[in-house]
Amino acid sequence: MWAITEQAPVPQPLTVYSMNISITHEPAEQTFTVVGQDAELTYARPESGVVDFQHTYVDESLRGQGIGDQLAKQALEWARHEQLRVRTSCRFMAAYVSRHKAQYEDLLDG
Repeated sequence: MWAITEQAPVPQPLTVYSMNISITHEPAEQTFTVVGQDAELTYARPESGVVDFQHTYVDESLRGQGIGDQLAKQALEWARHEQLRVRTSCRFMAAYVSRHKAQYEDLLDG
């Protein structure tokens, strides 16, 4: 017999929980940050309908754990949801998009 159980509350739309980290989007600051950690992805909106991911920083003690990849993934999912064209001034973001070209090529601006 199946029992009906309540599902856990759904997190806020632009907060992602993964790999025991919480990523929050702060539109006013134009950043995606890892809550409680020194890691962020910053962007600019150079024109209507375009986002330029400009800088990714992950503290040296946290590197190699996939945190930068999680920031990139969340930011690109946000861009897709918002129907934005993507520019990648940040070398890390450019490399991430290049590694996942099939998944994100349709978002690229130019």
